[in-house]
Amino acid sequence: MAGLFLLPVYVMGVTSLKPFAEVSLDAMWKLPSSISLEGYARAWSKLAPHFWNSVALVIPATLLSAALGSLNGYIFSKWRFPGSETLFTAFLFGMFIPYQSILIPLIQFLQRIGLYNSIPGLILVHVVYGLPITTLIFRNFYAGIPDELLEAARIDGAGLLRTYASVMVPLSIPAFVVVAVWQFTNIWNEFLFAVTLTTPRSQPVMVALQNLSGSQIVQWNVQMAGALIAALPTLLVYLVLGKYFIRGLLAGSVKG
Repeated sequence: MAGLFLLPVYVMGVTSLKPFAEVSLDAMWKLPSSISLEGYARAWSKLAPHFWNSVALVIPATLLSAALGSLNGYIFSKWRFPGSETLFTAFLFGMFIPYQSILIPLIQFLQRIGLYNSIPGLILVHVVYGLPITTLIFRNFYAGIPDELLEAARIDGAGLLRTYASVMVPLSIPAFVVVAVWQFTNIWNEFLFAVTLTTPRSQPVMVALQNLSGSQIVQWNVQMAGALIAALPTLLVYLVLGKYFIRGLLAGSVKG
Protein backbone atom coordinates (compact mmCIF):
# COMPACT_ATOMS: atom_id res chain seq x y z
CA MET A 1 0.00 0.00 0.00
CA ALA A 2 2.86 2.39 0.76
CA GLY A 3 4.43 1.64 -2.63
CA LEU A 4 1.12 2.26 -4.38
CA PHE A 5 0.69 5.52 -2.49
CA LEU A 6 4.20 6.66 -3.45
CA LEU A 7 3.82 5.94 -7.20
CA PRO A 8 2.81 9.56 -8.01
CA VAL A 9 5.84 10.78 -6.06
CA TYR A 10 8.04 8.47 -8.11
CA VAL A 11 6.57 9.84 -11.36
CA MET A 12 7.09 13.41 -10.15
CA GLY A 13 10.68 12.76 -9.16
CA VAL A 14 11.59 10.91 -12.36
CA THR A 15 9.88 13.46 -14.62
CA SER A 16 11.55 16.40 -12.84
CA LEU A 17 15.00 14.93 -13.64
CA LYS A 18 14.35 14.43 -17.36
CA PRO A 19 15.16 16.90 -20.12
CA PHE A 20 12.03 18.21 -21.80
CA ALA A 21 12.68 16.13 -24.95
CA GLU A 22 12.26 12.89 -22.96
CA VAL A 23 9.02 13.85 -21.23
CA SER A 24 6.03 11.94 -22.61
CA LEU A 25 3.01 10.09 -21.28
CA ASP A 26 4.10 6.66 -22.51
CA ALA A 27 7.58 7.06 -20.96
CA MET A 28 6.58 8.56 -17.62
CA TRP A 29 7.61 5.38 -15.74
CA LYS A 30 11.04 5.18 -17.34
CA LEU A 31 14.16 6.50 -15.68
CA PRO A 32 15.88 9.40 -17.46
CA SER A 33 18.69 8.50 -19.86
CA SER A 34 20.68 11.32 -18.25
CA ILE A 35 19.90 13.38 -15.19
CA SER A 36 19.00 16.96 -16.01
CA LEU A 37 18.50 19.70 -13.43
CA GLU A 38 17.17 22.10 -16.05
CA GLY A 39 13.62 21.70 -14.73
CA TYR A 40 14.68 22.61 -11.20
CA ALA A 41 16.67 25.61 -12.39
CA ARG A 42 13.76 26.99 -14.39
CA ALA A 43 11.22 26.25 -11.68
CA TRP A 44 13.33 27.90 -8.96
CA SER A 45 13.97 30.99 -11.09
CA LYS A 46 10.21 31.52 -11.31
CA LEU A 47 9.23 30.36 -7.83
CA ALA A 48 12.03 31.87 -5.72
CA PRO A 49 10.43 35.28 -4.96
CA HIS A 50 7.09 33.64 -4.16
CA PHE A 51 8.80 30.93 -2.09
CA TRP A 52 10.22 33.62 0.20
CA ASN A 53 6.80 35.31 0.26
CA SER A 54 5.42 32.05 1.67
CA VAL A 55 8.22 31.89 4.25
CA ALA A 56 7.51 35.47 5.31
CA LEU A 57 3.82 34.54 5.59
CA VAL A 58 3.84 31.16 7.27
CA ILE A 59 6.35 31.73 10.08
CA PRO A 60 4.74 34.76 11.77
CA ALA A 61 1.21 33.48 11.07
CA THR A 62 2.01 30.12 12.67
CA LEU A 63 3.71 31.67 15.70
CA LEU A 64 0.94 34.21 16.29
CA SER A 65 -1.91 31.74 15.92
CA ALA A 66 -0.14 29.29 18.26
CA ALA A 67 0.48 31.96 20.91
CA LEU A 68 -3.07 33.36 20.78
CA GLY A 69 -4.63 29.89 20.62
CA SER A 70 -2.61 28.89 23.67
CA LEU A 71 -3.82 31.89 25.66
CA ASN A 72 -7.43 31.26 24.62
CA GLY A 73 -7.20 27.59 25.51
CA TYR A 74 -5.71 28.46 28.89
CA ILE A 75 -8.52 30.88 29.71
CA PHE A 76 -11.30 28.58 28.50
CA SER A 77 -9.95 25.55 30.38
CA LYS A 78 -8.57 26.97 33.65
CA TRP A 79 -10.03 30.45 34.21
CA ARG A 80 -13.68 29.90 33.42
CA PHE A 81 -16.11 32.77 33.79
CA PRO A 82 -19.90 33.10 33.41
CA GLY A 83 -20.80 32.34 29.80
CA SER A 84 -17.39 30.89 28.95
CA GLU A 85 -18.84 27.62 27.62
CA THR A 86 -21.28 29.49 25.38
CA LEU A 87 -18.51 31.76 24.14
CA PHE A 88 -16.24 28.80 23.48
CA THR A 89 -18.97 27.03 21.50
CA ALA A 90 -19.59 30.16 19.45
CA PHE A 91 -15.84 30.49 18.97
CA LEU A 92 -15.65 27.01 17.43
CA PHE A 93 -18.21 27.90 14.77
CA GLY A 94 -15.38 29.77 13.05
CA MET A 95 -14.02 26.39 11.91
CA PHE A 96 -17.15 25.75 9.86
CA ILE A 97 -17.38 29.06 8.00
CA PRO A 98 -16.50 28.43 4.32
CA TYR A 99 -13.81 30.71 2.91
CA GLN A 100 -16.01 31.63 -0.06
CA SER A 101 -18.83 32.97 2.10
CA ILE A 102 -16.72 35.74 3.66
CA LEU A 103 -14.44 36.53 0.72
CA ILE A 104 -16.09 39.76 -0.48
CA PRO A 105 -16.50 41.41 2.96
CA LEU A 106 -12.98 40.22 3.83
CA ILE A 107 -11.52 41.98 0.78
CA GLN A 108 -13.46 45.15 1.62
CA PHE A 109 -12.25 45.04 5.22
CA LEU A 110 -8.59 44.59 4.22
CA GLN A 111 -8.89 47.46 1.74
CA ARG A 112 -10.26 49.77 4.45
CA ILE A 113 -7.45 49.01 6.89
CA GLY A 114 -4.79 49.21 4.17
CA LEU A 115 -3.66 45.56 4.27
CA TYR A 116 -5.09 44.35 0.98
CA ASN A 117 -2.51 42.91 -1.42
CA SER A 118 0.11 42.48 1.28
CA ILE A 119 1.77 39.72 3.27
CA PRO A 120 0.69 41.30 6.61
CA GLY A 121 -2.91 41.14 5.38
CA LEU A 122 -2.58 37.43 4.64
CA ILE A 123 -0.96 36.89 8.04
CA LEU A 124 -3.93 38.57 9.74
CA VAL A 125 -6.42 36.43 7.79
CA HIS A 126 -4.68 33.15 8.59
CA VAL A 127 -4.21 34.02 12.26
CA VAL A 128 -7.90 34.86 12.68
CA TYR A 129 -9.08 31.85 10.68
CA GLY A 130 -6.74 29.55 12.58
CA LEU A 131 -7.78 30.67 16.07
CA PRO A 132 -10.79 28.32 16.47
CA ILE A 133 -8.83 25.13 15.79
CA THR A 134 -5.74 26.22 17.73
CA THR A 135 -7.93 27.23 20.68
CA LEU A 136 -9.67 23.84 20.61
CA ILE A 137 -6.38 21.93 20.56
CA PHE A 138 -4.91 23.89 23.46
CA ARG A 139 -8.11 23.83 25.47
CA ASN A 140 -8.33 20.03 25.23
CA PHE A 141 -4.68 19.72 26.17
CA TYR A 142 -4.85 22.11 29.14
CA ALA A 143 -8.00 20.44 30.46
CA GLY A 144 -5.86 17.39 31.31
CA ILE A 145 -3.37 19.36 33.41
CA PRO A 146 -4.19 19.01 37.15
CA ASP A 147 -5.75 22.08 38.72
CA GLU A 148 -3.52 21.52 41.77
CA LEU A 149 -0.57 22.90 39.79
CA LEU A 150 -2.41 26.17 39.22
CA GLU A 151 -3.52 26.31 42.85
CA ALA A 152 0.08 25.89 43.97
CA ALA A 153 1.13 28.74 41.70
CA ARG A 154 -1.62 30.96 43.10
CA ILE A 155 -0.51 30.19 46.64
CA ASP A 156 2.99 31.29 45.64
CA GLY A 157 1.52 34.58 44.48
CA ALA A 158 1.48 34.00 40.72
CA GLY A 159 -1.26 35.73 38.78
CA LEU A 160 -2.98 34.72 35.58
CA LEU A 161 -0.13 35.56 33.18
CA ARG A 162 2.66 34.42 35.51
CA THR A 163 0.96 31.05 35.98
CA TYR A 164 0.56 30.73 32.23
CA ALA A 165 4.20 31.57 31.49
CA SER A 166 5.78 29.59 34.33
CA VAL A 167 3.51 26.54 34.56
CA MET A 168 1.37 26.05 31.46
CA VAL A 169 3.78 26.93 28.65
CA PRO A 170 6.56 24.51 29.73
CA LEU A 171 4.00 21.71 29.98
CA SER A 172 2.38 22.40 26.61
CA ILE A 173 5.27 21.83 24.21
CA PRO A 174 3.48 18.81 22.61
CA ALA A 175 0.42 20.98 21.95
CA PHE A 176 2.59 23.72 20.45
CA VAL A 177 4.16 21.17 18.10
CA VAL A 178 0.73 19.93 16.96
CA VAL A 179 -0.51 23.46 16.34
CA ALA A 180 2.71 24.49 14.59
CA VAL A 181 2.65 21.53 12.20
CA TRP A 182 -1.08 21.93 11.56
CA GLN A 183 -0.94 25.65 10.90
CA PHE A 184 2.29 25.52 8.90
CA THR A 185 0.82 22.89 6.57
CA ASN A 186 -2.53 24.63 6.14
CA ILE A 187 -1.06 28.08 5.56
CA TRP A 188 1.69 26.90 3.22
CA ASN A 189 -0.74 24.91 1.04
CA GLU A 190 -3.65 27.41 1.12
CA PHE A 191 -4.63 28.75 -2.30
CA LEU A 192 -7.93 30.66 -2.25
CA PHE A 193 -6.94 33.52 0.07
CA ALA A 194 -3.54 33.70 -1.57
CA VAL A 195 -4.92 34.09 -5.08
CA THR A 196 -7.72 36.54 -4.19
CA LEU A 197 -6.05 38.77 -1.59
CA THR A 198 -2.75 39.38 -3.38
CA THR A 199 -1.44 40.40 -6.77
CA PRO A 200 1.39 38.54 -8.59
CA ARG A 201 4.16 40.48 -6.85
CA SER A 202 3.18 39.34 -3.33
CA GLN A 203 1.62 35.95 -4.11
CA PRO A 204 2.79 32.88 -2.14
CA VAL A 205 4.45 29.91 -3.78
CA MET A 206 1.30 27.83 -4.33
CA VAL A 207 -0.20 30.47 -6.58
CA ALA A 208 3.06 30.82 -8.48
CA LEU A 209 3.18 27.04 -8.89
CA GLN A 210 -0.18 27.10 -10.61
CA ASN A 211 1.15 29.79 -12.93
CA LEU A 212 4.08 27.59 -14.02
CA SER A 213 1.90 25.84 -16.58
CA GLY A 214 2.31 27.49 -19.95
CA SER A 215 -0.56 28.81 -22.01
CA GLN A 216 0.08 26.41 -24.90
CA ILE A 217 2.86 23.94 -24.03
CA VAL A 218 3.21 22.52 -20.52
CA GLN A 219 6.80 21.78 -19.57
CA TRP A 220 6.09 18.84 -17.31
CA ASN A 221 9.65 18.54 -16.06
CA VAL A 222 9.47 22.15 -14.83
CA GLN A 223 6.01 21.58 -13.36
CA MET A 224 7.08 18.48 -11.44
CA ALA A 225 10.27 20.12 -10.22
CA GLY A 226 8.27 23.13 -9.04
CA ALA A 227 5.78 20.89 -7.23
CA LEU A 228 8.60 19.13 -5.38
CA ILE A 229 10.23 22.44 -4.46
CA ALA A 230 6.92 23.77 -3.14
CA ALA A 231 6.27 20.57 -1.16
CA LEU A 232 9.75 20.39 0.37
CA PRO A 233 9.17 22.66 3.43
CA THR A 234 6.09 20.77 4.63
CA LEU A 235 7.88 17.47 4.00
CA LEU A 236 10.81 18.60 6.14
CA VAL A 237 8.46 19.76 8.90
CA TYR A 238 6.80 16.34 9.06
CA LEU A 239 10.12 14.50 8.92
CA VAL A 240 11.52 16.55 11.81
CA LEU A 241 8.39 16.92 13.94
CA GLY A 242 6.26 13.97 12.81
CA LYS A 243 6.69 11.78 15.89
CA TYR A 244 6.07 14.75 18.20
CA PHE A 245 2.98 15.63 16.17
CA ILE A 246 1.47 12.17 16.75
CA ARG A 247 2.34 12.28 20.46
CA GLY A 248 0.74 15.70 20.82
CA LEU A 249 -2.42 14.60 19.03
CA LEU A 250 -2.76 11.56 21.29
CA ALA A 251 -2.08 13.66 24.39
CA GLY A 252 -4.92 16.03 23.54
CA SER A 253 -7.35 13.43 22.22
CA VAL A 254 -8.03 11.73 25.54
CA LYS A 255 -8.25 14.77 27.79
CA GLY A 256 -10.90 17.37 28.46
